[in-house]
Amino acid sequence: MFETIVNELNNVLYSYVLIILLVLGGLYFTVRTRFAQFRLLGQQFRAVTEKTENNGVSSFQALMVSTASRVGTGNIIGVATALCMGGFGSVFWMWIIAIIGAASAFVESTLAQIYKRRGKDGCYGGPACYIEAATKRKGLAIVFSVFLILTYGFGFNMLASFNLQSTFSSYSFYNESYTPWIIGLVVAVLVGYCLIGGGKRIISVTSFLVPIMGAIYILVAIAITAINFRMLPDIFKQIFAGAFDLKAIFGGFSGSCVMYGIKRGLFSNEAGVGSAPNASASADVSHPAKQGLVQTLSVFIDTLLVCSATAFMCMTSGVTPPTSSDFAAAYVQEALSRTLGQVGPVFITVAMILFAFTTLLGNLFYVDKAISYLLGKEPAKAVRNVYYVIASLVIFVGAGLSADLLWGVADVLMGGMTIINMPVILYLGKYAIRALGDYEKQLKSGLGIVFRKKDIGLPHETDYWN
Repeated sequence: MFETIVNELNNVLYSYVLIILLVLGGLYFTVRTRFAQFRLLGQQFRAVTEKTENNGVSSFQALMVSTASRVGTGNIIGVATALCMGGFGSVFWMWIIAIIGAASAFVESTLAQIYKRRGKDGCYGGPACYIEAATKRKGLAIVFSVFLILTYGFGFNMLASFNLQSTFSSYSFYNESYTPWIIGLVVAVLVGYCLIGGGKRIISVTSFLVPIMGAIYILVAIAITAINFRMLPDIFKQIFAGAFDLKAIFGGFSGSCVMYGIKRGLFSNEAGVGSAPNASASADVSHPAKQGLVQTLSVFIDTLLVCSATAFMCMTSGVTPPTSSDFAAAYVQEALSRTLGQVGPVFITVAMILFAFTTLLGNLFYVDKAISYLLGKEPAKAVRNVYYVIASLVIFVGAGLSADLLWGVADVLMGGMTIINMPVILYLGKYAIRALGDYEKQLKSGLGIVFRKKDIGLPHETDYWN
């Protein structure tokens, strides 16, 4: 019964509500920012390499934390699930949601910088802070923070744990009765150990692992696609034919390539969900728009680069996708085996270990910031240790549950965050757009980049930019 309720909620959210919010909202911000996600691509790379002057969290480190959460198991198993359930046409809709969602990512991350707060370990903040500023009440901000904790502390982390252990299912030692629990226990212990170091260690670990993990994975995916390049014309034909097969789409929208493309694209890049702004708020930058541009780049890295690499690696293998999400991991492993032989499954297992580990750490960084907001201060060590233990237990439990149930729960919780976050950034978006105009004006002047809230007519109280 619980799974039925989850499925019905998903059908409503992703057939109507979220499509309207994400697509129309993304298009609105794309037009209002004058296509900043493309027009300012050079500035995105410049902003991400800028060093901080106060030994705070740099733009690059904040990018790595958000990318650690974005670039995770969803980029492998999530993409494979979309191909299995929605067909090759779902890839096109993943691209679309990323392209227009990049503008939403810019706005929400710029707002997070504008409304960030001071903490004992530096600045912190996110959607909860700008939601409180927009509504002048804490009620909706508290609801959002609870959704974020449930989404990232429970839904996404259980799913990441399951996806990780599922890649071992092709090995002879795997036993459905006990192997998932053993793997879940090992992962839970390792994550718990890392978390004891606090936010600083999370940032340093993800900053080191994410670039290495992403670079190797993309290079292998490109190599496999290049080996099978003769299949590319037919693959593109199938992508566009499936994406615009109106009879198939409207005949069963809840299972169509559009819905799965949007679901898995949103799960992967999180643009408009309200997660990345929690990392953006921790960055020490001279202008809020800089961090907005950095997070725009993160969406492109995630979907247009990493997700596309996975999709083409699978599609050019010639392996027919199964029709169940339970076999998504096996589909990726078989696809690699066709080209790399026995090395393929081993490579994808190693990649999943790294992807899942950084995803779990990045997710719990968000949870840490949400708890800071609910408490009104940085949580004490004892409080942190309690929820670190709970987080580790959740990771352990997730390894042995059902794939369909975990995907469904994660999608519903993520949808709840988006329903709150998108209307608020649509309401406050004018200040992010003004901040972008102020940033571009200073770029043209050639002088040092500075920001003051009075320059954009911001009427709300802030801890910074005064």
